[in-house]
Formats: sequence, C-alpha cells, structure tokens
Amino acid sequence: MKKRPLGRTGVSVSALGLGCMGMSMAYGTRDDAESIRTVHRALELGIDHLDSAELYGDGHNEELLGKALKDRRAKAFLATKFHNGVKNHRNPEGIAEKGTAYVKKACEMSLARLGMSHIDLYYVHRMDPVNPVEEVVAAMDALRKEGKIRFIGLSEAGPDTLRRAAKVAPIAALQTEYSLWSRDHAEKEILPTCRELGVAYVAYSPLGRGFLSGQFKAPEALPANDRRHEHPRFQAEHLAKNAALLPPLESMAARKKCTPAQLALAWVLHRGDDILPIPGTKRVKWLEQNIAALDISLSAPDLAELDKAFPPGVTSGTRYPEGAMKQLGR
Repeated sequence: MKKRPLGRTGVSVSALGLGCMGMSMAYGTRDDAESIRTVHRALELGIDHLDSAELYGDGHNEELLGKALKDRRAKAFLATKFHNGVKNHRNPEGIAEKGTAYVKKACEMSLARLGMSHIDLYYVHRMDPVNPVEEVVAAMDALRKEGKIRFIGLSEAGPDTLRRAAKVAPIAALQTEYSLWSRDHAEKEILPTCRELGVAYVAYSPLGRGFLSGQFKAPEALPANDRRHEHPRFQAEHLAKNAALLPPLESMAARKKCTPAQLALAWVLHRGDDILPIPGTKRVKWLEQNIAALDISLSAPDLAELDKAFPPGVTSGTRYPEGAMKQLGR
C-alpha cells in the first residue's frame, strides 16, 4: 500500500482510507457482519486510515469499529470526531454546552465505545457554535498531553478558523468534502491554507456520495430510506442537470478500462500527495474496486479533460440541506 504523510506529524497513513459512516447510517440498512468483514479486508490490503464519529449511528459506528479492531488495533490509524450541540447519547437534549468540559467527556465516551486507550486522530466534527476555537483546541491539546489522543483535527472549518486553531496547538489534518463535483469550496481557500500551514487535507465523499459511480442518475435509483433524498444535489430538479455532467467521465473510464468511480478516485489522488481521500463503503466488493484506483495513471491531458468537464461550481444544488450548510466553513 502506498503511504502519504499526515501533515507535518512525521506519521504516514495509507494513501486511500476508509470512511465508515455508511456502516451505521445514511445509506440503506446496516449489515454489521459485512461491515466488519470490510474493515478486516481493508487492513489486509494495507488500508489503515479508518474514519468514524460519535455522530455515526449515535455511537454505533464506534462500537462496531471497536469490535472489528479488538485484536487488530495496532494495524489501524483510527480517526473519530465529536460535535458540540448534536443530539446523541452524550447530549440527549442536543444543547450546545458553554465551556469545554464536554470535549473530555466526549473523548472518554468514544474511548469506552471503541474499547481503546487512545484515538489516533480526534476531530471537531463541526465548529463549536458557542465556544471559541482557541478554547476547544486547548481542551483537545490537554487530551493529547494525557495520551488519550495522538493528533488534533478539524472538520469543515474555514481558513481563518484553521489559522486561529494552529496558533494554539499543532493541527494534523483538516477534513472537508472534495471530489470532481465538490471542488470550489476546497480549492479556492481550504487547500491553499492547509498547504501554507503544513496540515494534511482529508477528502471525504471523494465519489460525490456515490454520484460519480454513475449509478444514481434519478432519485428513484436511491434506496427508499437513503439520506441522500434530503440532499439538494440528489433531488430531481438538480440531479437531471448533474447527470448530464457524467458522459465525459464515463467515456474516459471506458477508454482506461476502469469504472467511473475508480477514475473519480484517481483524480482526487492526483491532486496532491498531501490529500488523503477516505471513500466510504460497507461492502468488500466496493472496497476492492476502490483500491484499484491507486493504479490508474492520469496524464496532464487526462486531467485537463476532467477539469473541463467538472469545473469548480458546475454542480447544481448545495452539498447539504440549508440547515446543515450553515454549519460549514465557520
């Protein structure tokens, strides 16, 4: 497995990671046995960067990974996240707490669900709505000094927030959505700021929540209980316009004898060695297909062709529903 550096930490992780959210929520029904097989197969193939959160299935995802990694902890680089103000086991009323005591509480509850003594990379899932980032990061740094976490990360933070955080403690990684159909928010300010500060950029949903696989060209192609029905980009008025973007991707994939999804992943991998994509899946079949993207070579003309087909801002519809959009880029 090819490795990539985690910012300036001195640690390297697998060039391709595994997003675990779909094992517990959002995309169809759970299948814990298959999810555990997928985690085990990922480790066998050299994928060590696993991404979770307390929010995923209200703790279910961390419990699931705890079971999957019970006798394999040393093989994994485990990332998870906490979120002030989200309704969950830790915070049944969903009230954002003033002060940062919740940071330690959230970490200890995650460690208990995982059955582990430490978390490798601990993220703020969304920026705290009531406490300054400096105070939140200071509380995270205290956890680092206690040995409960190894590295600090931010998720969906804006460039100014990242700079403020980096003045308090070393920030190892920043995570946002990045793919051929989600370029503008990352490329304009986030990636340049990460590179300026030496922060790794973790790209979630590098397949556009599955859209770039070419399987979801109409809303009815999604499972009935799939959360993507709530996302504007997957609703009929936007999805028809977005589906019209796919032919160049499908055409190049046919020429290269790979799938559109593999080609879309290869594009993200070619955007820089400081980018760590974490495509999500709960199926061994899709995991094995994803890993083949590491062997796809894209020339300068190939990249130019894809850039022309998917320029920043071309996608119709916002990334999230209106309420969730307000939590991004703070």
